[in-house]
Amino acid sequence: MRRLLAVVAAGTFLFALTACGSSDDGDPSDEDASAGGVTTVTVGLIPIVDVAPLYLGQEKGFYEKHGLKLKLTTAQGGAAIVPAVVSGQYQFGFSNMTSLMIAQSSNVPVRAIANGIASTGQDGKDFGGLTVKKDSAVKSPKDLEGKKVAVNTLKNINETAVRESVRKAGGDPDKVRFVELAFDQMPAALDAGQIDAAMVVEPALATVKSQGGREIASSLVDVAPDLTVAMYFTSTQYAQENPQLVKKFQDATAESLAYADAHPDEVREIVTTYTKIPPAVLEQVTLPKWPAEPNRASLEKLMQLGEDDGLFKTSPDLDKLLS
Repeated sequence: MRRLLAVVAAGTFLFALTACGSSDDGDPSDEDASAGGVTTVTVGLIPIVDVAPLYLGQEKGFYEKHGLKLKLTTAQGGAAIVPAVVSGQYQFGFSNMTSLMIAQSSNVPVRAIANGIASTGQDGKDFGGLTVKKDSAVKSPKDLEGKKVAVNTLKNINETAVRESVRKAGGDPDKVRFVELAFDQMPAALDAGQIDAAMVVEPALATVKSQGGREIASSLVDVAPDLTVAMYFTSTQYAQENPQLVKKFQDATAESLAYADAHPDEVREIVTTYTKIPPAVLEQVTLPKWPAEPNRASLEKLMQLGEDDGLFKTSPDLDKLLS
């Protein structure tokens, strides 16, 4: 599988397509493979609760109704999905907003086209949390100075969120030792004492709590109330060349988001089809919000924090990204 080098942050940032974790060949010709008026498109996802609406929408026939069949592939984070979409390996992708802003600020041609997820906005009751072992001496994010904290992708949204929690607690985020680890590996690493804290999202958050772990901050809530965390996106070129397919994806995804938001029990059930979370733990999962539209004010705050942390080459153009 070829690798794509893209400049997406201050300095040169390496995006390895082989890190996408998919066994699919990613043939771009999938977009032209039609049978009975249904077009197959490849979508890059992270295997977390956030993307349940797409799995649910596929099962309920929402995408087929709009003339689409989804070929779902997985990756560790949005930073790996972005280059795969830009290169044409995937037609659509799911990414956190920091990854998309990093890309857009470096002239990587991406366009956010459908809302993804939002924080619940409730401290202590969000789908993401900064966690420690049950017997940890860490009581507050301030105590993480000098400690090893796991995030799924360095210099990205979860690191920004943790840094903000540390700041709000009166600590110095520059003294935190961030390490990169996949969400599904964090509970075991935390339990084994290999890391001091982990910024996890569901279903890993429920797993950590089932092991007796404690949540010391709702870091996504600390960034902004009702934070728009992620969106579905495509490449600018694909959007320009395939406006009808993009519209079909937008319409089917909007239907899927609304259905997921109204049927939490079905969401929990569908999550078992693409994660290994035990049913008993799944019952404890806190679901995110799936609103129809992104929260612009929250994205402006996320962008400001990213600029403060030096994540962008130039200031992102939200109007262009969300156009």
